[in-house]
Amino acid sequence: MFEAHSINAEHKDLIHDIAYDFYGQRMATCSSDQFVKVWDEDEHGNWHLTASWKAHSGSVFKVTWAHPEFGQVLATCSFDRTAAVWEEIVGEGSGPGERGMRHWVRRTNLVDSRKTVTDVKFAPKTLGLLLATCSEDGVIRIYEAPDVMNLSQWTLQHDISCKLQCSCLSWNPSLSRLHPPMIAVGSDDPNPSSEGKVFIYEYSESSRRWTKTQTLSIVDPVHDIAFAPNLGRSFHTLAIASNDVQIITLKPTLDSAQSGSSRFEINIAAQFSDHNPTVWRVCWNIMGTILASSGDDGCVRLWKDNYINNWKCVAVLKGDGTSAQSAETSIAATPPNHSTGIQQTSSTTRYYKLGSISHPNQVPWH
Repeated sequence: MFEAHSINAEHKDLIHDIAYDFYGQRMATCSSDQFVKVWDEDEHGNWHLTASWKAHSGSVFKVTWAHPEFGQVLATCSFDRTAAVWEEIVGEGSGPGERGMRHWVRRTNLVDSRKTVTDVKFAPKTLGLLLATCSEDGVIRIYEAPDVMNLSQWTLQHDISCKLQCSCLSWNPSLSRLHPPMIAVGSDDPNPSSEGKVFIYEYSESSRRWTKTQTLSIVDPVHDIAFAPNLGRSFHTLAIASNDVQIITLKPTLDSAQSGSSRFEINIAAQFSDHNPTVWRVCWNIMGTILASSGDDGCVRLWKDNYINNWKCVAVLKGDGTSAQSAETSIAATPPNHSTGIQQTSSTTRYYKLGSISHPNQVPWH
């Protein structure tokens, strides 16, 4: 089902993050060695290192790609309390070997944070070239490039205080005009919190402010968070990496449109503790139908739901590149519906042969 390819990343320290571009043909990595590396895939499926540079003066925690309509643009964040925007340019020099050479240049350095910047994400392209950062000082900062042709100019548009140190954030990728821009933020604050450590913020066009609409009652430290692509669903799906994997659905309530402020009916669609004891990353496929998670067990697990919304593990990929048969692949893991208290039970589909067509050349019409 899966074929593993090993790549010598040539980093000298721990690799913190890996990000693919929109087409999945370019890959960026970042590490505690303060370097960022960019890899390109050739027509045979092999990856080649095409760029490597020292990006920060501290460990680089996250790297992310902008949508390709804005060019080849990366953003990084670091322990040195800064976030940076990088652009790949093609050399136009007249010297031998200079024309056509590609290299990355730093377009801006964002220095507003007072503590470590822990995550950085570009907004969906429909919102323009926006960049959100979160940091251990408990502040989400949203920057905008007013001129996409001049990436050296970024303005700080919004400061959002979370009151807890922030560890991760995710933009809702929904393209529907019915859904206002939304950001989910997680906190890995070790202190117990009665309010929860996942916050949902929405942008109001009327007030031109971001407001907190929901706090999810997750008390364990949150290491990663990811909205699923919407693709026509009437609700939002959010994956959370904490001491376990949680898949949360947020369904807008009927009174949201009347009151003008969004409220959601929160349900836990699935919860898994297979990565014992900690989950570090979660990521959706482009359709929002398969969730990948990685954790302390050294495995990447793929989760998928069926037609009755029962989630189960469909594959386990070990760190050495091999696959393992999961005991969970035959067990649907769906907790009780917390809004109704009804326990959903797993079902089995069976197929029976009812007969055969005597004359295959004759097409049966219904």
